[in-house]
Amino acid sequence: MSTAQPAALSFRSAVEEDVPALVALVESAYRGDASRAGWTTEADFLDGQRTDPGGVGAIIADPDSRLLVVERGGELVACCQLEHRGDHAYFGMFAVRPGLQGVGLGKEVMAEAERRVRADWKVTEMRMTVVNVREELIAYYERRGYRRTGELSPFPYGDERFGIPLRDDLAFELLVKAL
Repeated sequence: MSTAQPAALSFRSAVEEDVPALVALVESAYRGDASRAGWTTEADFLDGQRTDPGGVGAIIADPDSRLLVVERGGELVACCQLEHRGDHAYFGMFAVRPGLQGVGLGKEVMAEAERRVRADWKVTEMRMTVVNVREELIAYYERRGYRRTGELSPFPYGDERFGIPLRDDLAFELLVKAL
């Protein structure tokens, strides 16, 4: 019986060459049957794409954004978007490989993302938006210190860059955490 620990996580900013692998990771975590291997799937209420190469490339190119690549043993295992928005940072495009969800990896990624925005941008608050029907995911973020604001913004129905809604009651809820 082996007692070897998994390799440590490494974090770096994405580069253009990472785009295809990042799109594949995000799609696998949120859409289609592959996403059902994890618990973050949106396949029951959104079809179509979650992101595309143009969207990921735009984040990488934006001087106020960083797409954090998370690797273990040289293998892409997670990512998240960090965007500097004045007095706060925005956390988005958070994806963990479906087969690795539920073992604490996401918690480590979030902690590192929060540490980086405090250190690099001197912000005191992290914000994110979550599809309002994602109660299990919202509860996960609440356990990480985020609070629901009750502030909703409309889901972009008709804009397939965000997916094809399978129901008509979707909105984004703002979650906030003091850093």
